[in-house]
Amino acid sequence: MNICVFLSAADLDERYTRPAREFAELLGRAGHTLVWGGSNVGLMKVVADGVEEAGGRLLGVSVEFLANKSRPGVDEMVIAADLAERKKLLLEKADAVVIMVGGTGTLDEATEILELKKHGRADKPVVLLNTAGFYDGLKQQFRRMEDEGFLPRPLSELMFFTEEPAGALAHLEEQLGAH
Repeated sequence: MNICVFLSAADLDERYTRPAREFAELLGRAGHTLVWGGSNVGLMKVVADGVEEAGGRLLGVSVEFLANKSRPGVDEMVIAADLAERKKLLLEKADAVVIMVGGTGTLDEATEILELKKHGRADKPVVLLNTAGFYDGLKQQFRRMEDEGFLPRPLSELMFFTEEPAGALAHLEEQLGAH
């Protein structure tokens, strides 16, 4: 299974790196492929290291202006012309999506897949891994959108929320029938 992970390239503290590494190790041990932004810095590096060390594959999709930060020696690396093409390629190459902690780029990627799902243009499972309550406010906002009629589909059809890495992978494997 190819699992796309949207996450930060920033250097973060242990409350974020520990669960990210745990998810990466689970993904790699299960023989899955990490599809990610291809960066070899920050949390992106932590996850790529964990997947690779646990025996998983790495499929990076970087962008020209960040190519100097891309990870060498991966199983496959694609360099997109711009961020729009990068998002498109990340989603095309993935069977499922996990949203981890991140900034505006992560939110941009996350809302893209949710908008596609909302309109029936994508059907990939999406998990929001709410590490250390990072996305509590966003989760509340999504629930308000649902309650006030801004979402044409139930929120539960658009994404699955979990606080634990094992719960994220278990949900994806259940949704896609993989073990």
